[in-house]
Amino acid sequence: MFSFNMFDHPIPRVFQNRFSTQYRCFSVSMLAGPNDRSDVEKGGKIIMPPSALDQLSRLNITYPMLFKLTNKNSDRMTHCGVLEFVADEGICYLPHWMMQNLLLEEGGLVQVESVNLQVATYSKFQPQSPDFLDITNPKAVLENALRNFACLTTGDVIAINYNEKIYELRVMETKPDKAVSIIECDMNVDFDAPLGYKEPERHTQPEESTDVEADHSGYVSDLGFRAFSGSGNRLDGKKKGVEPSPSPIKPGDIRRGIPNYDFRIGRITFIRNSRPLVKKVEEDDSGSRFIAFSGEGQSLRKKGRKP
Repeated sequence: MFSFNMFDHPIPRVFQNRFSTQYRCFSVSMLAGPNDRSDVEKGGKIIMPPSALDQLSRLNITYPMLFKLTNKNSDRMTHCGVLEFVADEGICYLPHWMMQNLLLEEGGLVQVESVNLQVATYSKFQPQSPDFLDITNPKAVLENALRNFACLTTGDVIAINYNEKIYELRVMETKPDKAVSIIECDMNVDFDAPLGYKEPERHTQPEESTDVEADHSGYVSDLGFRAFSGSGNRLDGKKKGVEPSPSPIKPGDIRRGIPNYDFRIGRITFIRNSRPLVKKVEEDDSGSRFIAFSGEGQSLRKKGRKP
């Protein structure tokens, strides 16, 4: 039997089904060119050199292309997509928020590996500032911003731009895995309370005791105006025999209405106050009393007496 090795050195990674290499990373602001590439800062995709596209085209990888970025010095990792292959050789350009998550500085080394991620079904975010509550429809704003992202990783702090203001959100939870793909997916989004948010305090008013008797002292000051207490004038100019003299109201005479304990729903009861009849005092002088048909008649012709 003969045994021999066809290759004297290990198989290079180009022939494997997994892409893995190291690049020096820089922020997008360091990208040379006349065009403004601020759109890279608004998403979760990176710019790689053309040689990476050549290697990826020879591998049997699944699309869309997703990558795992690892900083071996700090043991931090995240996931991203690729936007273009126009960077210089040996260099890749990352969004600023992604470099902060990886604790990378300008020119630091980052490990780039191709991965396959499951499609997201659920994600939960925590705004890093209470200012995020000022947005009228935060779910719609987040949905529009996530169109520039390819995947999400639990623990990352992503940055979205809305109305010329940058809002940071921490990815608290993702399902079905800690790293998921959000390309062409139906994902449920939930929000946690913003960092530093405090519930407004509700001041409870003390309940007033109903057993205390009503104080009528406040009604005394309202005796300045009394309805129908003025004097009237006759059309013929004659004066009335008796001038109105309203009797003063005492505070004890004023009392609140009595509730109707027999009230039933759908039944209206009209309560009328009955006034007591005034008893007439009989006078002792009977002459002053009026008696009907008590007068004497007179005759025009006097009848004489017969002798």
